[in-house]
Amino acid sequence: MAAKKTNHSKNSLTFLLEVGTEELPASFVSSAIEQWRSRIPLSLGDRHLTPTQVKIYGTPRRLAVVIEGLPAQQSDREVESKGPAVAAAFVNGDVKGELTKAALGFAKSKGVEPSALFVQETDKGAFVFAKQQITGQPTAEILAEIAPEWITGLEGKRLMRWGTGDLKFPRPIRWLVALLDDKILPLSLENLHSDRITQGHRVLHPQPVIIDTAANYVSALQAAHVMVDTEARQATICNQINGVAELMRSQPEIPSDLLAEVTQLVEWPTALVGEFEREFLELPVEVIKTEMVSHQRYFPMHASVNSESEDSAGNVPGQLLPYFITISNGDPDKSKLIAAGNGRVIRARLADGKFFYEADRARSLESYLPELEKVTFQAQLGSVSAKVDRIRQAARAVVEAIPNLKITKADSKHIDRAAQLCKADLVTQMVKEFPELQGVMGRYYAQSSGEDAEVATAILEHYLPKGAGDALPQTLAGQIVAIADRIDTLFGIFGLGIIPTGSSDPFALRRAATGIVQIAWNGNYALDIPQLLASMASIYQAQIELPQPGEQILSNLYKWFEQRARTLLQERDGIDYDLVDAVFGMEDDDYAVDALHNLSRTRDRALFLQQARQGGSMADVYEVVNRASRLATQGSLGKDVTEIQSVVDASTLAAPAERDLYQAIAALPDDPSFEQLWQSLEAIAPVLAKFFDDVLVMDEDLQVRQNRLHMLGIIRNYSRILADFSAIRPA
Repeated sequence: MAAKKTNHSKNSLTFLLEVGTEELPASFVSSAIEQWRSRIPLSLGDRHLTPTQVKIYGTPRRLAVVIEGLPAQQSDREVESKGPAVAAAFVNGDVKGELTKAALGFAKSKGVEPSALFVQETDKGAFVFAKQQITGQPTAEILAEIAPEWITGLEGKRLMRWGTGDLKFPRPIRWLVALLDDKILPLSLENLHSDRITQGHRVLHPQPVIIDTAANYVSALQAAHVMVDTEARQATICNQINGVAELMRSQPEIPSDLLAEVTQLVEWPTALVGEFEREFLELPVEVIKTEMVSHQRYFPMHASVNSESEDSAGNVPGQLLPYFITISNGDPDKSKLIAAGNGRVIRARLADGKFFYEADRARSLESYLPELEKVTFQAQLGSVSAKVDRIRQAARAVVEAIPNLKITKADSKHIDRAAQLCKADLVTQMVKEFPELQGVMGRYYAQSSGEDAEVATAILEHYLPKGAGDALPQTLAGQIVAIADRIDTLFGIFGLGIIPTGSSDPFALRRAATGIVQIAWNGNYALDIPQLLASMASIYQAQIELPQPGEQILSNLYKWFEQRARTLLQERDGIDYDLVDAVFGMEDDDYAVDALHNLSRTRDRALFLQQARQGGSMADVYEVVNRASRLATQGSLGKDVTEIQSVVDASTLAAPAERDLYQAIAALPDDPSFEQLWQSLEAIAPVLAKFFDDVLVMDEDLQVRQNRLHMLGIIRNYSRILADFSAIRPA
């Protein structure tokens, strides 16, 4: 369907829609703004309305959109509509004949005379078409229809109903503003009706605010102490934080996630400084910052890094200070009172933390292990204590599954001890209060218990990486225990038949497998996933009877690891999709499993192929291998045979071209590097070309045919050491 537009008016309108609510969750405000930014322009475009600008605003109490440059009505349009095919539109398919009922019905449905129908060729044949003149609809009518859908179409977590209606929203909607320039656009939402009355800041401007015209929305609310522009509000917060820190001669810490959240918690921000007793700085920094950032939404402050030595208070550059910055949404005239209140809150929380910390350290970390028997890992997989036992066994299996790993007796001792203690801090008072500090407190408690430094660090590191872009464990013990913990979770949960689908992944199994692959690649470990999974099968068999058949568990996990590795190669390393297919094979499960036997080698194969493509040498080798491979499928040679002497008797070769090819294949190096293999295939190209020119591969003599097919099969198999070239797409 095609359309031609005719402008009716050059007048431009501004539309305002504001949804006023009780305080919204910060995460929903951010999400709603992004949803509207993408959806509203599309919604307008679908209705043939093209504004000059769409601005989305949000605060804890409102969501709003101001749309500028709207026409008074849609443009008139001439629309071409496709009807039935010629064969169905005319009696006997004769375009000079009478129209059929189908064609007459089509004309009636489009409001045109049958005589106005015309025939037009398309890529699917000839069809009848009708031209319609569509008069533009007033913009006000369109907005009245689609604006409520913008509100009801918002998605979010934990939506609620209130009153007797069916409308769901995160918090009750209290008012609705809809203005087209200075006129109220009548809208209804449940029992609410649109008006021009909004609300200012709860404390600083409790009186209603009347919006005289849509274009004045931002300034009207600014005068009522509401900054509706999220970006402007965030910039104000940053400027205030930095300004306060400069006065304090300190360096603020501004986590991006915290800044984004705080921005959506206030309408009129004021940065305040609070403080707590210096004695609390004896707590681990992570405890203090967790309390400040995660629980209270405070910004930590550090001693200025510009100073070269201690300041007058004895603070070392970069050291955490007993101060914080909080962003108030209250009355700036009561800043001291608000800051003092926040100080009392943080002091009470830190006092609890100090008590937990001292009480926990009164015992050795090892003494907590028996209590893990009372903590359930998963109902069918037993306690955390049982999981720790499996992790210790899995850690030994991980070491055995990395053939290029050389470890000492001390390394083995550190790995086992870290595996034994890695979950002990889960039952400490501090971690019960602050679960996000698991591992962090384990390291501190291991240190205070006199454990080796590598063991203490490994307890922290075995939780790494926690997500995309996160740091990876650096110590050997941390790497091995991290893999062991994840492989145990993967095997156990898959053994229960709980395989994530869609976005649901309650046990973070995607992250677990991705983490294993990342750790192996970061350490250049030749990790053998099938061997490790076989070891896990034995470990579980001795402890728990899983409902899923062993072969099914292994098959599912092979595919799971393959998909994670594929995704990393494409998204992290920038490998072309067909080259990723090449290192895992196309519809070849055995080849894919072979790729999992050495994760680092598989990554290196993909990187080499990408470099070869970028270097321009891919085309020649691709042609050689694929020409040989296509014919080799006519033979019976297995894909694992690479020694020509075992399958071809050189004395039976009569043609010079086939003897030359035999010699070239026999000269291929054993156990080649990628570079050697590549150069060998490049060198064999002209020999193979002459072979194809001089001989007929599918000779009538079965022995001659077999010899020739076997030689081509050897070339195919030799290339498969690097890749399945059938998956590669020519440039």
